[in-house]
Amino acid sequence: MKTSIGITDQNLQEVANILVKILADEYILYTKTRNAHWNIEGPDFYSVHKFFETQFEQIDEFIDSVAERIRAIGHYAPATLKSFLELTHLTELIRKENDSQGFIKELLQDHESIIIHLRENINSFIEKYKDSGTSDFITGLMESHEKMAWFLRSHLQ
Repeated sequence: MKTSIGITDQNLQEVANILVKILADEYILYTKTRNAHWNIEGPDFYSVHKFFETQFEQIDEFIDSVAERIRAIGHYAPATLKSFLELTHLTELIRKENDSQGFIKELLQDHESIIIHLRENINSFIEKYKDSGTSDFITGLMESHEKMAWFLRSHLQ
């Protein structure tokens, strides 16, 4: 059934095109955070292991919310690892050491990259695509990433 929410089909398509990239970024960040959780080593193992668990659980919620937003505007969410790797702007790094400082720096960099990407799109959702709902959604997502980045950054002080 056609989605009729006061936004043109073309604009809904453009919004969906942006959202699928955000979904891919979230999924890659989730996987990298899960990797850090599984593979962390060092004297701060337990506390950082638990910290990463809290973070990947939050990102898991983001993934579901972004996918549901894509569905709410009448499009399908990609759901394969191949599609996520093709759509993301994040990279998969192969780590030689599994220390907390290295994982935290890498994850912080990814959160900040996502924050910048989200911030760049907030106004276009309203001004270009006439979709204030997605703009509001993305603003909330950005604020959540800002808080997560702050927590990561605090570990590096």
